[in-house]
Amino acid sequence: MTAEADARAVAAFVAECAGRVGGDIERQLGKHRDGELAKAVLYAGTGEGKRIRPAIIYATAQAAGLDFSRVDGVACAVELIHCYSLIHDDLPAMDDDDLRRGKPACHKVFGEALAILAGDAMQALAFERIACDAHLGAAQKVETMRILAATSGLSGMACGQALDIRAAGSQPDIAHLEHIHRLKTGTLMSACVTMTLACAGGAPDAVQSGLRAWAADIGLCFQIRDDILDVENETAALGKPRGSDRRQHKPTYISVLGAERARRELEQLGARCLAQLENAGGGCAMLRGITRCIAGQGL
Repeated sequence: MTAEADARAVAAFVAECAGRVGGDIERQLGKHRDGELAKAVLYAGTGEGKRIRPAIIYATAQAAGLDFSRVDGVACAVELIHCYSLIHDDLPAMDDDDLRRGKPACHKVFGEALAILAGDAMQALAFERIACDAHLGAAQKVETMRILAATSGLSGMACGQALDIRAAGSQPDIAHLEHIHRLKTGTLMSACVTMTLACAGGAPDAVQSGLRAWAADIGLCFQIRDDILDVENETAALGKPRGSDRRQHKPTYISVLGAERARRELEQLGARCLAQLENAGGGCAMLRGITRCIAGQGL
């Protein structure tokens, strides 16, 4: 398969996954859609976006030989957690961004108070979605919720965001910057794999170890690429501005390493991720395509 055909296949797969998880979010909100809070949740949780996290979940399900219906709940839950974090990240108290996914940020449309509540509601809905999933057993529900809680809270995403805010205006060394982004971005992307494996149960040890190693690095790969795109691309290509004054003062891989070193780091990390997938067996074709797109062409 050529690189162009590979990218088209990944784009089609990501679009399919986005439609699947978007429809799921809409169904969860069906009985609440008359309320203003539900409208804010629907606004932030659907529409344009990379949706790379659900795509990783469904591609991991492919690699583990798992039917997509078994992971619909965790895909929806992870996307709800991600979207809640974006609502809060965009608030004036944090990154102070006016645009998200090519449209006004949630707080610009619904006001700051309702945006905060929409984020809170999305976080709660994520755990409700797993708890009510008819395709998972009790032990699988508990384990996937445990993983999601750990990777989105004090040991993961929320901690990473706190460190990121604290680092604004400073120039940390590369080890500290990597630590921030392994928490802020990497843990939730890693959870996409570990939660799916929890749903699969009996995947072979070699598959599990290869996928877990890949999961530990792909989020960092994604973050480096995102930092590069922030510099290279126009606002319209990203669906958000180049950055508010506050966000522009946050350290990035470009500001710490410089553009060329950041590209080399991305290339090396992408190659390592592809090698890790080789160890996970022959069912990882889509994960390999996603890796090449993250490390090369972007999503």
